Amino acid sequence: MKILVTGAAGFIGMHVAQRLLDSGHSVVGVDNLSPYYDVDLKRDRLEILARHPNFQFALFDLAESTKVNELFAAQKFERVIHLAAQAGVRYSLENPHAYIQSNIVAFTNILEACRHMPVEHLVYASSSSVYGSNTKLPFSVQDNVDHPVSLYAATKKSNELMAHAYSHLYALPATGLRFFTVYGPWGRPDMAVYLFTRAILEGKPINVFNHGKMQRDFTYIDDIVTGILQVADRPPCSDSSKDGSHAPHRIYNIGNHKPVELMKLIELLEMCLGRKAVKNMLPLQAGDVHATFADVDDLMRDTGFRPDTPLEEGIEKFVRWYRSYYTTDRQLTIAPLPENQSHSVA
Repeated sequence: MKILVTGAAGFIGMHVAQRLLDSGHSVVGVDNLSPYYDVDLKRDRLEILARHPNFQFALFDLAESTKVNELFAAQKFERVIHLAAQAGVRYSLENPHAYIQSNIVAFTNILEACRHMPVEHLVYASSSSVYGSNTKLPFSVQDNVDHPVSLYAATKKSNELMAHAYSHLYALPATGLRFFTVYGPWGRPDMAVYLFTRAILEGKPINVFNHGKMQRDFTYIDDIVTGILQVADRPPCSDSSKDGSHAPHRIYNIGNHKPVELMKLIELLEMCLGRKAVKNMLPLQAGDVHATFADVDDLMRDTGFRPDTPLEEGIEKFVRWYRSYYTTDRQLTIAPLPENQSHSVA
C-alpha cells in the first residue's frame, strides 16, 4: 500500500514508518521539523528512514492547506496515519497558538483531504490527556472527557469530535488512539525518561513533580507501533460504534495497562545508569494529572493488541540507545540542560 505518515520525523512517526517500510509498504512522510525540540534528532530519524527505497519525504507545515491537497492529489494514499501534532502539556501554557495551528488547523486540512480524495482508513493520534483530572481508574473510552485541564488536552478532544463529524457526514473510516506515555529509543527529549537520563548522567538535579506521587502507564514504543498497525488494518464499519452513533469512527486507549509510580521509574534509571539521581521535589504542575491508567480491553478484543514489554526491559533498551546515540563527540554539540527544565509525563 501507499501510506501517508504525518510527523514522520517525530518519535512515534519514525517508528511507525520504519515498521511499514520493513513490511514492504510505500511510505510518504511529512514533517515541518518544528524547533520545539532538537531538530538534529529529527533529521537523524529521517536519515534512518531515507535508507529505504520506498520512502519519500515532504518538508512542509500541514497547516498549509494547498500543500496538503496537492500531496493527496499526487499520491492517492490508501491509508493515512496522522501523528503530527504540537505535543507537550506544559508548553501549551506558554505558546497556545502553536497548538491551534498544529492540532486544529492542520487536522482540519487532513480531514478535508481525506474527504475529497478518499482513503480507506484515517488513524489519528489522540492522548491520555483528554481524561483530565478523572479519578476513576483505569481510564475507559466510555468515561466522560469533557473537562480537559490543559489546552493540549482540549485540542486532542477536539480532534476526536472533528473526526467523528467527518466520519458521520462523509462516511470516512477513522480511528483515534489515546496514547499513554510512550517511551523508548529515539524518544522525545522533553519526556521524563529522556530528561531524567540526561540529567543523571550529567550529575544535575531532576525535577520530580508532585513529590514523586504520580503514576503513569508507561508504554514501550514497539508495543505502540504494533497496536497502531493492528488498528490500521481494521477500518471501522458504519455500524461498529456502540455509543449511539452509526459513524464509522472508533476511539481506543493504547497503553501498557500497568501504571508505575514515578519513583519506580527513577529507581530503574538509576540501576541502568549506575548513578544516583539528585532529586528536586516539586508540587504538581498546572495541567498535570496524578495518575494515568489505560483500560485497553476494547483494543485487545477488536485487534488482538497485547503490550508485552516490561518497564525494566524497555528502560534498559532506552538507556542502551541513549548511550550509543550520544557519544562523547555528539554530547558536545547539544545545548546544555537548563537548571529549571520541566518534563512531560503525559
